[in-house]
Amino acid sequence: MVVGLCTFPPLGRVSQVKRQAISFSAVLEADDHEPEQPWEICLWYSSGEQPWAEATMSLTEGSNSPNFLQLDNSRRPRFCYTAELPLTSTLRFTIKYRSGPAQSWSWARDELGVDDGLVILNAENQHTLDGDLSHIIKGLNPELKVRAVASQTPRTQLWTIEAVVGPSNDGISANLDVELGTPWGDFVRYFALVRHSAAWLGPRHGKTDFTLDKDALLCSFLSRKGKHLVLLGISSLNSVVTLLRSSHHGSVMAHIRSDESAISTGMILAAVGDNCESAIAAAIYHARALTLSSSTQDTSAQELVVESDEINPEWMQEWCDGLGYCTWNALGQQLTEDKLLDAVKCLKENDIHISNLIIDDNWQDVDYHGSNSNSYGWKRFEAEPRAFPNGLKHTISQVRQIVPGIEKISVWHTLLGYWGGISPDGEIAQQYQTVEVPRDGWKVSGPMTVIASADITRFYDDFYRFLVSCDVDGVKTDGQFMIDTWSTSVHRRGLTNTYLDAWAIASTRHFGAKAISCMSQVPQIIFRQQLSQTRPTIPVRNSDDYFPDEPNSHPHLNVFPDWDMFQTAHETAYYHAAARCISGGPIYITDVPGHYDLQLINQMTGLTPRGKTVILRPSVVGRTVDVYTGYDVDALLKVGCYNGKSSTGTPILGVFNTRPHAVTEIIPFEAFPGVVTSAEYLVRSHFTGKVAPITERESQQPRLGVTLKTGSCDIFTAYPLTCLDTETNGRINTASLGLIDKMTGGAALITNHFESLPTGKVLSTTRLKALGTLGLYISDLPHMSIERDFMITIQGIPIPVHTVRIDQRDTHVLSVDIQTAWMEMGLSSGWSNEVEVKISFDAEHV
Repeated sequence: MVVGLCTFPPLGRVSQVKRQAISFSAVLEADDHEPEQPWEICLWYSSGEQPWAEATMSLTEGSNSPNFLQLDNSRRPRFCYTAELPLTSTLRFTIKYRSGPAQSWSWARDELGVDDGLVILNAENQHTLDGDLSHIIKGLNPELKVRAVASQTPRTQLWTIEAVVGPSNDGISANLDVELGTPWGDFVRYFALVRHSAAWLGPRHGKTDFTLDKDALLCSFLSRKGKHLVLLGISSLNSVVTLLRSSHHGSVMAHIRSDESAISTGMILAAVGDNCESAIAAAIYHARALTLSSSTQDTSAQELVVESDEINPEWMQEWCDGLGYCTWNALGQQLTEDKLLDAVKCLKENDIHISNLIIDDNWQDVDYHGSNSNSYGWKRFEAEPRAFPNGLKHTISQVRQIVPGIEKISVWHTLLGYWGGISPDGEIAQQYQTVEVPRDGWKVSGPMTVIASADITRFYDDFYRFLVSCDVDGVKTDGQFMIDTWSTSVHRRGLTNTYLDAWAIASTRHFGAKAISCMSQVPQIIFRQQLSQTRPTIPVRNSDDYFPDEPNSHPHLNVFPDWDMFQTAHETAYYHAAARCISGGPIYITDVPGHYDLQLINQMTGLTPRGKTVILRPSVVGRTVDVYTGYDVDALLKVGCYNGKSSTGTPILGVFNTRPHAVTEIIPFEAFPGVVTSAEYLVRSHFTGKVAPITERESQQPRLGVTLKTGSCDIFTAYPLTCLDTETNGRINTASLGLIDKMTGGAALITNHFESLPTGKVLSTTRLKALGTLGLYISDLPHMSIERDFMITIQGIPIPVHTVRIDQRDTHVLSVDIQTAWMEMGLSSGWSNEVEVKISFDAEHV
């Protein structure tokens, strides 16, 4: 019996291809108790309006089969079948199969519950637009003001859509719901980024019926001709928030809320492109231009630009590249100086070298009024006296004495002080003007006390001066969404921008880029702060919290991966570690003292020649490869990132199984971001260490076969291949794999090049940013001898032979333990923070 069937293009999903001929692949997995059968597979398809037809798929082996780089423990036989069809328009297909001519056919839909697949031809220049938005949004509301504007993104078109909204009255916002129309008149998929809670954005997906349960900030619609329409609501301009909704009959609605006391305008941007990324880019770039234009009339925004000139420049990676530790999950909600110092000592005793420490919630002195922390108000700048009896400065000093290598220490606070704002009876309320504002939402209702507009700037400046005097280097500013829980338009209009700008100015002046914006996925904040290029780039928490005790919270990174802190000593730790490694952002652990997975930490980090522990961040942040694949679809989540220069860098693809059962999928090599069509690559699985060359791509359209059990993942890295022609052995392919003992070891590569020497030998020169195990792929390595054919040096000095071996996971990979060799040889980095490895091998002697 068939226990697994996967295809490319996939059944049940939409695929977009650029070629006018498409090669279908199907991998059938049979039960291991059944004898091998002469399986037959047929492709059943319909192109455009044509009737359904049938094509027999041929059994294939060798190079035409997908490369499965995982270890296959099931031992069930797999059969690969292929067929090729011309593609002139949209094609719908399914699969039927049987175990022999005498057996009846089984259909994938009936036996496996898999819907038909849909293939859309998206060839460049095949389809053009006439520039009229009414031809794209069918039934476009004639009452809306539509204007075509220039797009900053190639091969895209852009429009602004405006609607007039009345003034707010007596503290009550003006609200307007207006219908736009139906994208494309008939779309095949949509993706929406909705406000799934007060503080966080989340994904929604659908097919032909547009139905949203929450207001959306952004929506993208895929047409049957492979075009993408992106709609983006503009917020924060003149205290107007514009979001997107679905009507009862499936069209798009604009929901506009204005806190202005005069008539205002709500705006939506509409962008069309050949792919979703370019259309989103067109909308975002124009939104940034609109925000910048608005800020030129805004005194506080101008002040932010001026104040930015006062800070000392500092690269963000100098802060983010070190391993971080956060106290929240690790030390619980009863934080004390003793707990914190014990945790730092335990890290040191376990030889875990952190560079960044975040002292999270529960260090502040609050009044504990009310039933829970959402009602507690902040009393004074100094730390809670019972938990930190000698004050915050003393605690910071003790931490630095225990671990001198800690470079940055940050403390947590909310935008308004604490979850319940400011205590009306505390020292802060006595020193600054306060105002009582009503709120409605996020677990609590009723009034809260906050700093009044006149004193917000002085309040932040004084608070951050206090932190600097305590030797604090940065802040994690949480709960920023609370400005949107205020229930009157008067307070939102009068306080929101003042708070956002005062915090941005103060954090920039005192901490530069060392500020984390958290719980800030609110439209007003995104447009006011996070689009701006007038301040240093800062980390922004981009999804809900890490909950180690809630199983369903771990595979939640379908569209908005949660790059929050995580625990290494946890059953889902590998899954979370892989996600953070490909995120391109900082990595923080929050382990209970003494409970660490040192091996996992070593896979995430590397030791520099100067002795600092760093993470290996890809230079391009990770994001989902297919925005239209929903969380509940039986598919692997694929998150792509990239490291290095265009064309010569290393594409990386993280693959995660978020489903409650094992999933097998065929992944086209084109899913790797940044691959060059004409180049040849080598793909390596971090989990298994197996490699697969990707060559002759135009004819074979190479694909990877991936099988993952639930809650598991893998990271695939594609390395550019160098092809060498030798006189005696013909063509030899080689590639430097970076640090193969690290999850994103390709990001450790600074430079690498190969040189054919006149002696017939090949010289590989690699510069690395950290120590570890260097991997070198050589296609003829199984026929070579380490002692006879290789000479390896570090900083020009030959290394011990015992640090070099053949990787038994794949005998085409030479493994060089740079870290052990470095330590045994007693090497010093000198002025440099890089390590140079030269590997010379005899390509003619094989």
